[in-house]
Amino acid sequence: MRTLSYAAALAACILSSNCSAPNDAMSTTHDATRDVHSYARPDEVRVRHVSLDLEFDFDAQVARGTCTLKLQRHVQNAPLWLDCDGLRISAITTVAGDRVPYEIGKPDPNIGSSLRVDLPPAVDSVRIDYETAPDAGALQWLAPAQTSGPKPFLFSQGQAILTRTWIPLQDSPAVRVTWDARIRAPKGLRPLMSAQQRGGSHDEGWTFAMPQAVPSYLIAIACGELEERAISPRCAVWAEPSVVDRAARELEDMERMVASCEELFGPYRWGRYDVLFLPSSFPFGGMENPCMTFATPTILAGDKSLVALIAHELAHSWSGNLVTNATWRDFWLNEGFTVYLEQRIMEHVYGEERMRMEIALSMRQLGQELRSMPREDQRLHIDLAGRNPDDGMTSVPYDKGAALLRRLEGAFGRARFDEFLRAWFDEHAFQSVTTAEFRAFLDARLLSVDRAASAAIDLDVWIESDGLPADAPSAESAGFLAVDEALAACKKQRSAEPLLAADAKAWNTQQWLRFLAEPTFDATTLEGIDHAFSLSRSGNCEILCAWLDAGIRANYAPAFATSETFLMTVGRRKYLKPLYEALLQSPQGRERALSIYQRARPRYHAVAVRTLDALLEFAPK
Repeated sequence: MRTLSYAAALAACILSSNCSAPNDAMSTTHDATRDVHSYARPDEVRVRHVSLDLEFDFDAQVARGTCTLKLQRHVQNAPLWLDCDGLRISAITTVAGDRVPYEIGKPDPNIGSSLRVDLPPAVDSVRIDYETAPDAGALQWLAPAQTSGPKPFLFSQGQAILTRTWIPLQDSPAVRVTWDARIRAPKGLRPLMSAQQRGGSHDEGWTFAMPQAVPSYLIAIACGELEERAISPRCAVWAEPSVVDRAARELEDMERMVASCEELFGPYRWGRYDVLFLPSSFPFGGMENPCMTFATPTILAGDKSLVALIAHELAHSWSGNLVTNATWRDFWLNEGFTVYLEQRIMEHVYGEERMRMEIALSMRQLGQELRSMPREDQRLHIDLAGRNPDDGMTSVPYDKGAALLRRLEGAFGRARFDEFLRAWFDEHAFQSVTTAEFRAFLDARLLSVDRAASAAIDLDVWIESDGLPADAPSAESAGFLAVDEALAACKKQRSAEPLLAADAKAWNTQQWLRFLAEPTFDATTLEGIDHAFSLSRSGNCEILCAWLDAGIRANYAPAFATSETFLMTVGRRKYLKPLYEALLQSPQGRERALSIYQRARPRYHAVAVRTLDALLEFAPK
């Protein structure tokens, strides 16, 4: 396939009236009325390129500057509709400097405000002068006490619809844009973005460019005292100085992962693949920002046992970043594909048994979550009208979606399914797609070609119905047999002795997570296990969180002090939610949970705060 150099691609994008990205990335048009989480009307006027020129003020906790939008006007007298949330706009002008009328709509609690710009005739670019709010949902400003070093830190988290809190744009995954940026930050702080790093300095600012068309939620920034460690010519790790060497050791297999993905699913199209480790308040395990995954330091266990997360974020370079859900009800097209690819990467790099353990754990978690979830939320093609798209970010799009793809692999064979996947990525590269488009492609390439293999697969049951279909594939692991036997014996004997007999000191992380998956131990048993294996002092956050969950529910006293320290220092929502839920099981625990949360809440990202405010029925004063 013919590709363009960075300079040629960016110049073509900015200068061309069609603003086509490499590989004709933005040629596909979707009706924005299908995206209930955006005010944009790209069928009338579509943003094609975004240019940012921003300065970060850490004292005021705001970003201020300009955003210039290059437009394609399909309806000449139509206004430009943008998304914004809390932005302080001071002026909108043409490139020539002429004022352009605009109006900010009434805010909606789920999707923010509309920004209507009344375009003069023949104008195809506008510049917006603005400033973010100190409480912008996408931006977390951290004081030095909240970082690993002596300097402050800033990072963004745009998915699903938070980019509109720091950039005025068409914040819909159906609208893909190329972009560039110049960022000025205080001396001693290095900005990084999800793009090609073009260089710069403190005086002139740091410059970045993304010549491939991406959805708005993938425009990301971080800024802090950061150092780089190369893994390979195209892979590196970035982190604060006290973390970077440990992170580089943990991720020494990054290049092997990228090469494995290319072998399985086609070329890596983003140039570099770097990983930036953020402070511990980051609300997710990782975020698949192109060129530079943002990751939590909680995966640095010292033994590579948690690097499946990096495999997951890397896989998004194909499923999610290259081929993107067109609306948030199609989110499973991002995450179900990515979990499936992650599992294949882990098999390729670490072996089949590791993959089977990962699948078994995730399917057990899915089953547990389904039992407490409303039926309408158990569907892959979920209806999110009138709701925040974060409500759909459960294990359903991830693990039920991956199970569907494993079912298809089983029906058609791995070789044919791999051929299908490569065709899906190649023929939809740099496009945003819907569930209907996936079903049509699946029917054309597999279902209609082999009716015998497809006869037993009911896609309506898989995609449009609740629950897990009866034909969902299982993936039990031989490595879990001894774990299950020890688990049953420990519960029966109320003792840690069966663990010692099973040589549990040699267990890997996945085996311990299997053991702790159903926290129904009593305090006496937990005390014996803790004495033998020191789980209360585990440096592995996955094991520690599962252990603390079990300890809180069993009223095991040492778990309470450790859980308070954990909740005060870690901001990953995956860990926060179950531990607060465990505390809420008793009146004393509820009082403890509220006391901790009132102190920890300012340390958490807005994504985690939204979830926990609802869980704890907390109303900030």
